[in-house]
Amino acid sequence: MSISLSRRDVLTGALAAAAGAALWQADARTARAGKKDPKWEAAIEKGLKWVAKSQSSLGHWTAGGYPTAMTALAGTALTASGSTTTQGPYSKNIRKCVDYLLGKLRGNGLIGDPQSDNRYTYGHGFSMLFLSQVLGEEEDEERREELTEALTKACDFSAKAQTPSGGWGYVSAKDGNNFDEGSTTITQVQGLRACRNAGIVVPGEVIDKAKEYIYTCKNPDGGISYSSRNRGSSRAAITAAALATLYNAGDYDGKHVPAMLDYCKKNLGSLSEGPNSFGHWHYTFLYYSQVMYRQGAKEWDPFRDKIYAKIIGEQQADGSWQGNIGPIYVTACNLIILQLDRAFLPIYQR
Repeated sequence: MSISLSRRDVLTGALAAAAGAALWQADARTARAGKKDPKWEAAIEKGLKWVAKSQSSLGHWTAGGYPTAMTALAGTALTASGSTTTQGPYSKNIRKCVDYLLGKLRGNGLIGDPQSDNRYTYGHGFSMLFLSQVLGEEEDEERREELTEALTKACDFSAKAQTPSGGWGYVSAKDGNNFDEGSTTITQVQGLRACRNAGIVVPGEVIDKAKEYIYTCKNPDGGISYSSRNRGSSRAAITAAALATLYNAGDYDGKHVPAMLDYCKKNLGSLSEGPNSFGHWHYTFLYYSQVMYRQGAKEWDPFRDKIYAKIIGEQQADGSWQGNIGPIYVTACNLIILQLDRAFLPIYQR
C-alpha cells in the first residue's frame, strides 16, 4: 500500500490544492459563518487564551500521558479560530505546535512515540488532521514542502497499519496482532480524509476498506459496536464518530446512514452520553456536533444553542474546562465544537 507517485508529483498536487483551498476558504468563511452571540465569543476567546497560555515551552500539551494527541487537538482548536502559522493572535502557538509534531515524525511515517505511548494511533490520526489543515494556509513554500512530505509519509504509515479487516487498533496492525476497534479507526479515517482534501495522495482502497469495516460493526438498532470481532451492544459515542467520519468520506446518502443518524438522534438529542459511553461525553459530542452541523441550519441551530449553553455554563474562571482525561483535552474539544460555525477548517465545513 505504499504511495508510488514521485515526490515532485505529490508536491505539485499538494501545492496546487493549497493555493486553491486558500481562495476557496476565503469565500466559504464569508458565506458559511454562522450566528454570533457575545456570550459565545467571550467564552471562545477566554478558552483560546487559556490554551495558548498553557502551552509548554517545547510547544506541546499533555494529559494522561498523550502529548502528541493533546498537542494536535489543541492546535486544531487554535486554528479553528482563524489563526494560521503566520497570521492571527495564536500564530506563534500554532507554529510551535507544528514544530513539535514534525519533530515527532518517525522514519516509518508515524507521528508519535511508540516507546511511551501505547495508543499512538490516536495521536497520529489527530496530527494528520491538524497538520493537513495547517498545510492549506501555509504561506512559506519550504514549510509547505516539509508538511507535504511529512503528511505523505504519515498517510503511508496509516495505510500499512490498517488491519486485514479494514480497521485500526491502538497501535499498528503488526504491533497489535491485527487487533482493531471503532474509535481508533475513526481517528485514522478522518485524518486520512483531511490529508486527501489537502492534496496528499491516499489510496482509495484504504478509505473503502475502512468504510466497510464501519458497516460491519453496525447493529440492527442502527448503532455501531466496539469492534467487528467484539460486537456487543451499540455505543453512542462510536456511532456519532463513525457517522461524522462517513460524512467526511462523502457518504451522506449510503444505505447505512439513515439508521445510524436515527440512532444518534434518539440517544444523544437530549445531550446525554447515550448508552455505553463510559464517561466520554466530550468525545461523543465532538463528533455528534459535526454530524448535526452538516444537517443544515434547521437542525443545527436549535441543537447548537442548547449545547453551547451547556458548554459555556461549565467553563472555569480561568477559561478552561475540566473533565475526563484532563483540562487540555476537554477544553480543546469544547473549543472545536464552539467554533464550528466559524467555518475556518475545511474538514469540518458543510
